[in-house]
Amino acid sequence: MDAIQLGPLVIPMQVALLVTSILLANAVAAWFRTSRGLDPGPILWKMILIGFGVARLIFVWRHHDLYFSNPISIIDLRDGGFYDLAGFATAFVVGVELTRRSTALRRPLAAATLIGCAIFFGGTLLNQALMPAGAPVPPVEVRRLDGSTVSLNKFIGRPLIINLWATWCPPCRREMPALKSAQQAHPEVEFVFVNQGESVQAVKNYLATHGLQMPNVVIDPAKQLSARTGSSGYPTTLFYDAKGRLYLRHMGELSHATLEEKINRLLEVR
Repeated sequence: MDAIQLGPLVIPMQVALLVTSILLANAVAAWFRTSRGLDPGPILWKMILIGFGVARLIFVWRHHDLYFSNPISIIDLRDGGFYDLAGFATAFVVGVELTRRSTALRRPLAAATLIGCAIFFGGTLLNQALMPAGAPVPPVEVRRLDGSTVSLNKFIGRPLIINLWATWCPPCRREMPALKSAQQAHPEVEFVFVNQGESVQAVKNYLATHGLQMPNVVIDPAKQLSARTGSSGYPTTLFYDAKGRLYLRHMGELSHATLEEKINRLLEVR
């Protein structure tokens, strides 16, 4: 499962796990405050905020050429550009340092932190275990803009990125320039943009209006690909290795930097 749907709201699984872990960690901190008179909450929030900051800064620095060309994108956290392990390690160091003289807070802070980490990492591992390992490219027939049809498994043979999108989807529209740039920069990777549920004319009008000329834009009027891959929200981007096995998936908007990071990981697959 890559997302949780609450009515019209679709929440990426990693975001849901992170929010849940933070809420439960703070619930444990609140319990210690009310029942034991010990309040690790302020230190816990410092750990969370500093950890987030460091995780983001390291990611931005690794892709500084992309972020510095558009500095405002540094504070646009919708791209999910973080180094999780660096953030958690930093939070741990901050917690140790801030409780050096407050020994009474060490145990409640450790309990809150362990609960939060167990939820996040345990949930992540469980979700990965439940996901089909190396699922193949579904043999879905899609329609090119010239009216001809092609099966998606015809694109197998080199690393493949399939983007599920719609013209009415704001995050889909925002990430299109990043996908177009990546398609031009990585000719060794096959990109396929599978519009979900719209007509050929609607897609043609959208591309013409926004001046987008991109190979392999196709439509899937019945949204078969969404059903076959369990993609409950858009945009969803699927990354397949050269043998057509699913390597990773990303639900939500991709920035230039997060997309480049995932492409580099995909190209390392053998």
